[in-house]
Amino acid sequence: MTALERPAPIDDGRCIGCGPDAAHGLHMRFTIEADKSVESTVTVPPGFQGWRDVVHGGVVALLLDEAMAYAAGAAGELGMTADLKLRFRKSVPIGRPVTVRARVVWRRRNVLGIAAGIHDAAGTLLASAEGSFVSSGTLAPGSTFGYGTTVRAGLPAAGPDPHG
Repeated sequence: MTALERPAPIDDGRCIGCGPDAAHGLHMRFTIEADKSVESTVTVPPGFQGWRDVVHGGVVALLLDEAMAYAAGAAGELGMTADLKLRFRKSVPIGRPVTVRARVVWRRRNVLGIAAGIHDAAGTLLASAEGSFVSSGTLAPGSTFGYGTTVRAGLPAAGPDPHG
């Protein structure tokens, strides 16, 4: 399927990362920061465990990928993952809050390069990712991306960045 054949994404609220209607989802909520990075603090429940007290590696990828999609949204784009490279540094704990952050680091036409990381309460980097996201369309100026997105006070909502 080429980019021209790729259908626009449809958000039906059932995303396992952020969807309010995902019965077994993580229900992540993001804040858009002044630099257009995004941040979410989440406590992963035992149902997402791999080894004892450790978040499953696939779920770690989910956390990072979700943050990266929101970073694309903060840049005014509906991004879909094209590739994702992960680095697991330390175990991500089950049942303890972690903070997931992501930001766009480059843009070429309709492709965004995005970096993300998961940090524990002490600020230690537990896992990181780099990825490319293909834009499937732009957000209307003044709109926000996804469920429960908060824009820091005094900042404009997501929309195309006039500085590219």
